[in-house]
Amino acid sequence: MDKIKLEEKLDRIESLLLGSKKVLTMEEACDYTGISRSYLYKLTSRGEIPYSKPNGKMIFFDIDKLNEWLLQNSRKSHDEIASAALQYTFKNRR
Repeated sequence: MDKIKLEEKLDRIESLLLGSKKVLTMEEACDYTGISRSYLYKLTSRGEIPYSKPNGKMIFFDIDKLNEWLLQNSRKSHDEIASAALQYTFKNRR
């Protein structure tokens, strides 16, 4: 098997394992989100991302809160907007 393909498979397995953890370290959070370490530090220092610092040094992330943060400000698709408009129209007929 090609070395590159093997590395890709290992990366996929690692990402699946990260998804089953409840608490992530800084490095794991970087891998999980695809955000660089320096930018993740900026987000934590600004208080823009939920994190925990139980012993005053290491930073940890609750994966559920991290997922919530990643999915905030979602945008509706054109189909969802059209469906909502249609429902609104039927509901507010005079």
